[in-house]
Amino acid sequence: MKQFNFTEARNNFASVLELAKQEGIICISKRDGESFYITPVKSKKSPLDIKGVNLGLSATDIVSIVNESRERNYGF
Repeated sequence: MKQFNFTEARNNFASVLELAKQEGIICISKRDGESFYITPVKSKKSPLDIKGVNLGLSATDIVSIVNESRERNYGF
């Protein structure tokens, strides 16, 4: 874990945040002895949450395609 004094952290804040992202935790100490830890927050976004693609299909078109696929593959 890297440690910085308050002045170093303030003067290089963007670098300190980037280092916290890479290393996981950074300690910042004040002159009065107080210390603070900076850790990156893990994204709550699902890796499956992706931007959709507009294919210009209606819900009816999609249902028809799924039904045709089932008929071909499973004989339903």
